[in-house]
Amino acid sequence: MVMEETYDVELTVNGVHRTARAPARRLLSDLLRHDLGLTGTHVGCEHGVCGCCTVLLDGEPVRSCLMFAVTAAGHEITTVEGLAAPDGTPSPVQRAFQECHGLQCGYCTPGFLCTVTALLRDNPRPTDDEVVEGISGNLCRCTGYQNIVRSVHRAAELQAEAQGETRGELRAERRAGLRAGEAG
Repeated sequence: MVMEETYDVELTVNGVHRTARAPARRLLSDLLRHDLGLTGTHVGCEHGVCGCCTVLLDGEPVRSCLMFAVTAAGHEITTVEGLAAPDGTPSPVQRAFQECHGLQCGYCTPGFLCTVTALLRDNPRPTDDEVVEGISGNLCRCTGYQNIVRSVHRAAELQAEAQGETRGELRAERRAGLRAGEAG
């Protein structure tokens, strides 16, 4: 029996330096789940289609089921477990998904939460079309997406409120954006 060669994989996961020994062909999703015990990263299709396994690599959403763990060495990974504050307070995105019922079975939710976190970082006030485009790489079999879109807008409101903006200003701006989009 031939043993597969293993490699040390050093990376930062949710702000903590971690090292694991893994074969060259171990997927990042498997390293996170099986070697590091971070089971919040779900694996759905294992082909990169569904988005359940989405994590943030140096802040950018990636499909962890398509990436070898050794290629993540030296990088910073944020999983769904790392989105909350250190004291456990949910992030605005997590809070919004809870408030707006942006989840049902919850299987796809970790991937959506990571995707939306990056989306709102890059576009803190997305229109409906921008939200739909931004989450288009994540599939949900349960919700019908209306509450997910609503959750994204609520998360944008929560983030803006944390920065001192009012909910009324944001809703007026969003309505104006919708009217401009309807006219075009």
